[in-house]
Amino acid sequence: MKNIWQELKKPYFILAPMDDVTDTSFRRHVAKYAPPEMYYTEFTNVEGLNSTGREHVLRRLRYTESERPLIAQIWGLNPDLYEKAARDIVEMGFDGIDINMGCPESGVVKKGCCSALINNPNLAKEIIKKTKKGAQGKIPVSVKCRIGFGKIVTEEWCGFLLDQNIDALIVHGRTTKEMSKVPAHWDEIGKVVKLRDEKELKTVIIGNGDVMSRVQGEKLAEQYGLDGIMIGRGIFHNFWIFNKQQTEHTVRERMQILIDHTKTFLEDWEDTKHFAILKKFYKIYASGFEDAVELRVKLMESKTPEEVYTVVNNFLAEHDKIPKV
Repeated sequence: MKNIWQELKKPYFILAPMDDVTDTSFRRHVAKYAPPEMYYTEFTNVEGLNSTGREHVLRRLRYTESERPLIAQIWGLNPDLYEKAARDIVEMGFDGIDINMGCPESGVVKKGCCSALINNPNLAKEIIKKTKKGAQGKIPVSVKCRIGFGKIVTEEWCGFLLDQNIDALIVHGRTTKEMSKVPAHWDEIGKVVKLRDEKELKTVIIGNGDVMSRVQGEKLAEQYGLDGIMIGRGIFHNFWIFNKQQTEHTVRERMQILIDHTKTFLEDWEDTKHFAILKKFYKIYASGFEDAVELRVKLMESKTPEEVYTVVNNFLAEHDKIPKV
């Protein structure tokens, strides 16, 4: 088996899975301007992949070669459908499969999925077993988790997951109940590394939570002996967060990326995704310069791509006196 988790130079950085964010359009732009060492898809439901809505759900697994190495993340309840999904993912050519046992969203948790599996270890074990069976030893299987549900139980829960002989464990340093309301407990993530070493396992341990720069991530990886760092929300504060060398970027550069992303999104999704989804990305590009707040307000008020282009062109013409994009 080609195990990408063991092949990359450590510590490596990973773009986290985020719903309605890390689709192929966004990943391609990150790959073009500020690539991490690994990417994740949006989380994809195994029941949906085996339903009449399969074609709709499969959109989450679209990718191009520029987005590699790429891990497909899946979630759900039925272990047999995890096996089927894993077989599909192998056929699709992904570099790995990740099981979402970390999402704290209330609607998902109420169904007993994702981080709710902390309270159902027998089902979690069966899901991992079936996913590995579906992967057929061809691609690695990993798990993304939290450190507890209502309270911190790092040793018990993460120790249990490590015992399932997975290839990687991505640990978000908060409980389900904590959501993102408290600082990540990096000391707890460090405990997982010690557990792995005590068990003499080859499972790589990735830390996740509150990382806002590559420099910060490198320091955390060194401090806690981690193999890598996963970053999610940090990219909304710094689009170039994965770059080893941080440099200044002009307003024109930022606006060009905004326009490119908009056009790519429309080409990729046409009428299958609503234009309004793009607005969450605009704050990434329209920030860090004079009058950025006013520009963001106008972008948020735009109702069509054409309005966005007009807003950007007018802004550049007024503030930079440069040719239109």
